[in-house]
Amino acid sequence: MTRAFRFGVNMTAVGDRAEWIAKSRRAEELGYDVILMPDHLSMAAPFPSLMLSAAVTTRPRLGTFVLNAGFWNPTLLARDAFAVNTYTDGRFELGLGAGYVREEFEAAGLGWPSAGERVTHLVDTVHKILAAAEEVGQSLPIMVGGNGDRVLRLAAEHGDIVAFAGLKAVPDTTPPLEFITSEELDERVEFVRAAADGRDYESNLLIQSVVVTDDRRGAAQEQIRRFGLDVSADFLLDVPALLVGTYEEIAEQLRAQRDRFGISYFTVLEPSFEAFGPVIPMLRE
Repeated sequence: MTRAFRFGVNMTAVGDRAEWIAKSRRAEELGYDVILMPDHLSMAAPFPSLMLSAAVTTRPRLGTFVLNAGFWNPTLLARDAFAVNTYTDGRFELGLGAGYVREEFEAAGLGWPSAGERVTHLVDTVHKILAAAEEVGQSLPIMVGGNGDRVLRLAAEHGDIVAFAGLKAVPDTTPPLEFITSEELDERVEFVRAAADGRDYESNLLIQSVVVTDDRRGAAQEQIRRFGLDVSADFLLDVPALLVGTYEEIAEQLRAQRDRFGISYFTVLEPSFEAFGPVIPMLRE
């Protein structure tokens, strides 16, 4: 069965109360299905921000994209997540990841756990939250996001939403991240499908940038110059996490991604949320 599209916006800019209210209402006005918050020390605290968004909107769901599980004690996180879900009348979706920014762990006094230790803590967090949800009788959708085998296996086995990464870490390079290619995403999608073994889940992809233009190649070349990328325009125009073109071309890119990867839930970053807005009604079914 083909899922209907859903669209989320990940709010990244720190502002005052009036600005937060205005952009939450604007996200609802543009038709976004989910208002999301990341979990970085340089940004606003996720739960208070989402509660304010909930208070000034009526339709969008609220979610974390994604909480750094390493920052949280699982039992205390479950308490906070259930409270948010209750006070938003069940509009909350809990997104979780393993965390990846060393400087943030160290600034929080948490040292720098190995990748394996961070993933182990994420696994433990998901299991404890699921057990707590069953104990209190709450239905709380869980998103698990990442790129590695252990994280995606966890998402496939327990997540309501599997969030595929549009970027991958490449140590000792500048910048330290690279776009994931369509072929690489094909492999990750098949990995999750096999691990899920028939279990139903929704698939998400974080879009890194939306560029509205009637000159796709020229826009791709400008992105290469702007960010100093060592790739061709053809490569950049094919990566799943970058949307470039007219509104109609962008809508067609997303239809093609749903057909190829089974991804129906797309999240854009806040700098792109106005640009992407006109695409949303074009994909309503």
